[in-house]
Amino acid sequence: MARIALYAGSFDPVTNGHLDVMRQAARLAEQLVCAVGVHPGKEPLFSAEERLVMLEETAGEALRKAGCELKCITFDDLVVSAAHRVGATMLIRGLRDGTDFNYEMSMAGMNAALAPDVQTVFLPASPMVRPITATLVRQIASMGGDITTFVPQPVAKRLKQKFASTHR
Repeated sequence: MARIALYAGSFDPVTNGHLDVMRQAARLAEQLVCAVGVHPGKEPLFSAEERLVMLEETAGEALRKAGCELKCITFDDLVVSAAHRVGATMLIRGLRDGTDFNYEMSMAGMNAALAPDVQTVFLPASPMVRPITATLVRQIASMGGDITTFVPQPVAKRLKQKFASTHR
């Protein structure tokens, strides 16, 4: 039976921090399912379809070379429900700092109560990517700042295109 891990997030946009966690998760599972959360009350910068494409183009080849299949999906319900649908037995969560740890511990406890068969696995972010958040990347990009050290090149290109009309 293949070890399947689910890594959920908004991925709006995909950052080098996300890729760092994915590379680590690839060592633990034969298949990594990146699940893009879709919430009707939120207005993301990128559509769910755009985020799925960015995940595949930035992580797909590297994960396959590492021996891990990448599958990208969307979900609009509980993360443990998404995990059950894809057969995942692990939820991957990246940790940057103590604030993440406290929040993620609460979530892990609730998820364990809802789905005891799905284990949460915490992966610490590498030091170089710890300060990166998708929110900060969007803010910097919206103000014309250089985000090339925070996101993969295809994502930087898309961000530049999104905000091109505001920086002329």
